[in-house]
Amino acid sequence: MVKNVNPTFYRIWKISVVVLLNLLIISLVFSGGSDALSKMGSTGSEVREIQTRLKKWGYYKGSVDGIFGTQTKNAVIYFQRKNGLAADGIAGPATLRAMGISSSSGNSGYSTNDYNLLARLISAEARGEPYVGQVAVGAVVLNRVSHPSFPNTISGVIYQSGAFSCLYDGQFWKDVTDSAYKAAKDAMNGWDPSGGAIYYYNPRTATSSWIFSRPVITVIGNHRFCR
Repeated sequence: MVKNVNPTFYRIWKISVVVLLNLLIISLVFSGGSDALSKMGSTGSEVREIQTRLKKWGYYKGSVDGIFGTQTKNAVIYFQRKNGLAADGIAGPATLRAMGISSSSGNSGYSTNDYNLLARLISAEARGEPYVGQVAVGAVVLNRVSHPSFPNTISGVIYQSGAFSCLYDGQFWKDVTDSAYKAAKDAMNGWDPSGGAIYYYNPRTATSSWIFSRPVITVIGNHRFCR
């Protein structure tokens, strides 16, 4: 039992303890928040995944070492600028989604049938195109799902009459490529290299004069992506 404790001393000690506990809580909160993104000085598996993807797509030339240094930051900035993101060199939620890196399980509520159908469409429409172009084709389908002028399901968009020539020339029923499955997943996780396009076409094979009137957003491989 403690006796003869000075009331003033005890009050100061109590206030100090409360202040220190609050500082500790604040420190933990901000520490947890910083783990939600990768930036200069970060290390670990997420950084390694970022480096792996950026290296595969030609944005990063350094080692895949899981250390977020200057080269990784510059590669992230390059990727962000090419994909219409804030070029701050920090791999936050939007940038990670654009890279197809997601901490959430599944594909944003899409079903397995949606995933397989989108992969089949990508394979048929963009077989032989650069990988980023395959993701862009998948993104166009998803952009249409969200657009009021199109059906609001993946199957509705894909099977809409006259929407995709691959349904009529036999390409749709060929074996699905491995890259198309991966591209479907990346598109469903939020990566949109098309810049929000709802149309695309190959100028060498397009037969509709109307499609040439659409404003072009970007060109990837043989496809022009437009509004």
